[in-house]
Amino acid sequence: GINAEYGKQWYQRRVRGGSRGRGRGRGNRTGRGGGDSKEWYPCTKLGRLVKDGMIKKIEEIYLFSLPIKEAEIIDFFLGSKLKDEVLKIMPVQKQTRAGQRTRFKAFVAIGDYDGHIGLGVKCSKEVATAIRGAIILAKLSVIPVRRGYWGNKIGMPHTVPCKVTGKCGSVLVRLVPAPRGTGLVSAPVPKKLLNMAGCEDCYTCATGQTATLGNFAKATFAAIAATYAYLTPDMWSPTVFTNSPYQEYTDYLAKPFVKQPKKEVKY
Repeated sequence: GINAEYGKQWYQRRVRGGSRGRGRGRGNRTGRGGGDSKEWYPCTKLGRLVKDGMIKKIEEIYLFSLPIKEAEIIDFFLGSKLKDEVLKIMPVQKQTRAGQRTRFKAFVAIGDYDGHIGLGVKCSKEVATAIRGAIILAKLSVIPVRRGYWGNKIGMPHTVPCKVTGKCGSVLVRLVPAPRGTGLVSAPVPKKLLNMAGCEDCYTCATGQTATLGNFAKATFAAIAATYAYLTPDMWSPTVFTNSPYQEYTDYLAKPFVKQPKKEVKY
């Protein structure tokens, strides 16, 4: 009767380990970067416009300085080109009454080696969770990289357009344009970031406590981001202002967003 059925369920849970019911299952986990197999349902207006093809290029988002709150937006535009690299994983500790509580801090750089780069930092109890979170944060922080020439404008841009500086903590990083064929004259950390950003030639100068890898990477990232902060003479032409995507597609965004039901496959 009822007792026999209950006993059978108890045996399956306790002895055979089936459906423990405490939410500790490790099944259906994907690799680094999260579940790509799930369909993306955008949560923001920008996400809706991107998924429905209203915004064709990621540069349209940067042109109007629209904040990107969903990592899937970056995947949509740069997904296949993006490569990520773990710069460092370091343990950090907090003193408690019971002793120390150790967590792991991950620094991850992400880029397409062609003018886009991001840097993410995440702290978590497990290394895998920290890396996964850092990759998502790196995608959210992806910025465009402006490249230029050292001398005559021949061929494709190959170096930084001018001397730029970035600072984090005591670390100050200066990027200086270099002639074609020089390569990246740099320490290992900025070399990785500049390579991911698509710079082929660059001189660098660093001061401060560069052994602090986190600050060294952040200072380099700040310097790379500063390439678009300079208004050089070739950008003096009058700007023709257009409506932002939010204004242009106001009527479309006013409609309620409805999830499309999944099609059932019958075998």
